Amino acid sequence: MPEPPPSTVFLRPIGSPLTIGMSGLAIASLVQSGLDLGWIAKTQAVQVGLVLLAVPFVLQLVACVFSYLARDGAAGACVGVLSTSWLAIGLIHIVSPGSTSGALGLLLLAAGGVLALSAFATSMAKLLAGAVFLTAALRFALAGIYELSANSTWQDVSGVVGLVVCGVAAYGVLAFELEGQQHRTVLPTFRRARGELSVSGSWDGQLDGIEHEAGVRQTS
Repeated sequence: MPEPPPSTVFLRPIGSPLTIGMSGLAIASLVQSGLDLGWIAKTQAVQVGLVLLAVPFVLQLVACVFSYLARDGAAGACVGVLSTSWLAIGLIHIVSPGSTSGALGLLLLAAGGVLALSAFATSMAKLLAGAVFLTAALRFALAGIYELSANSTWQDVSGVVGLVVCGVAAYGVLAFELEGQQHRTVLPTFRRARGELSVSGSWDGQLDGIEHEAGVRQTS
């Protein structure tokens, strides 16, 4: 009996989508924290909503699509949840500026929970990225508590944590972009396991087990 022809898998070379996703996260976190901490007048909530729709939602949506194309489902899930959550926050700022929303509170708690789970999975290979997304999950949870309780203390705490998110996301942008440009680790990104293999491993090592990945294996 003749042997079946060999299967061929085509890999598409693309840049790391983490940098554009973290850029969107840093921008959104700073703008939302400015509103939470009173740096921006409450009367500008509609403008904040428009900013969230125009910049972080778009950037993180693009990052989500390309993360899946890059075979990184965990990172894709993280930036996908972030993208749609900023969309919801932006729309509520536009529709109900300056008011709290129980529906948004529940959304933020749920988004923070699933984001934390995906962040944990991401940290198995990319510890820095996992830490950034986990901090964002904490910020969403705190914002959700504020939306449900209308207690301004939670809003202030959420705003401060948002500034931390902005800082670590900005560091992530720089670290991963330098890594991509220099093809080596310049600033610590704390890669491990398959994450480290993608930077310093051999070509054969990077392709090991590709037949079991989504898009290649049989899914039915």
